[in-house]
Amino acid sequence: MEPQAQTHRVVVLALAGLLPFELGIPHRIFGRAKDPAGRPLYEILTCGLAAGPVPTDADFAIHVEHGPELLATADTVVVPASYELGPVHEYGRLTGELAEALAHIRPGTRLVSICTGGYVLAAAGYLDGRRATTHWASADHFQRLFPAVRVDPDVLYTDDGDVLTSAGVAAGIDLCLHIVRRDHGAAVANEVARRTVVPPHRDGGQAQFIERPMPEPQLASTTAVRAWVLDRLHEPLRLTDLARQEAVSVRTFTRRFREESGVSPGQWILGQRVERARRLLERTDLPMEQVARDAGFGTAQSLRKHVQAALGVSPTAYRRTFRESGTLTSPSSPSSPSSPPSLPSPDGPSVDARPAH
Repeated sequence: MEPQAQTHRVVVLALAGLLPFELGIPHRIFGRAKDPAGRPLYEILTCGLAAGPVPTDADFAIHVEHGPELLATADTVVVPASYELGPVHEYGRLTGELAEALAHIRPGTRLVSICTGGYVLAAAGYLDGRRATTHWASADHFQRLFPAVRVDPDVLYTDDGDVLTSAGVAAGIDLCLHIVRRDHGAAVANEVARRTVVPPHRDGGQAQFIERPMPEPQLASTTAVRAWVLDRLHEPLRLTDLARQEAVSVRTFTRRFREESGVSPGQWILGQRVERARRLLERTDLPMEQVARDAGFGTAQSLRKHVQAALGVSPTAYRRTFRESGTLTSPSSPSSPSSPPSLPSPDGPSVDARPAH
């Protein structure tokens, strides 16, 4: 029996005024991630600025067993949102107590924020010169307070390698699943998503806020055509094919699809093809040409181009890292670079949804 790799420790910093839902996200997502033998891949612990009760924004407090010294043992530190950040939120300055707590964090520790938890990372200087996000309603204030941060208000999360940030609430789930996927591959992340009953993957570049009117009762959604597409990812797919399934014009279909999903049909199809390629690379020994055909990329060259763009590594390197029967890379040193480039956006009515070969 192979020895189990050391469990990656995630420490969640609970600050006064925290949102209980967001505090629970890291425990739920990381706590569900297991290796093929059913052993936990992460250890999740919670600390406060002092051990003891921590008030929340609800009508109850939580009791934490650990003080800030626990941060010194973390491989990853997660800072959820809080509504009582005081001078951090008002002036972009850490309190003395919070600065002392963060000083426990070792160099090289991965840092993660959920929603307005990003204010803490920014006030500590961790986000200077980096791309970051927060809740869309706070983005303008965040940018004014921290001009050295490159704020992107239109995405669900950002990944800058050892520093990752997310928008509000559910985007924290997306980010934690992204981290599991980056650490241990799509199969592990998808299993966590299934057990948590959430979508297995929403790309970080997806819009975090889609403003749209209530649909008319007779207006059909695009759910059926998406299911139709998933059964045909290996086939050439054009926007005209998708619109025909809905019996509407390409323009109407594209608008409706974007309103519902936040991305164009072409972006969504490309993302689904990358996800299928991931699963095939992780679970099969199929040659690259066959993976390319089954995932809808047509050729191994096209597969390499799109996997490299989306994941930051070649298909061969991804397979070598994340084969279910093989040894996974250490979560503390992911093999892929951080923020993948945005996928191409084929929006126009005459654009082919097939990848370029």
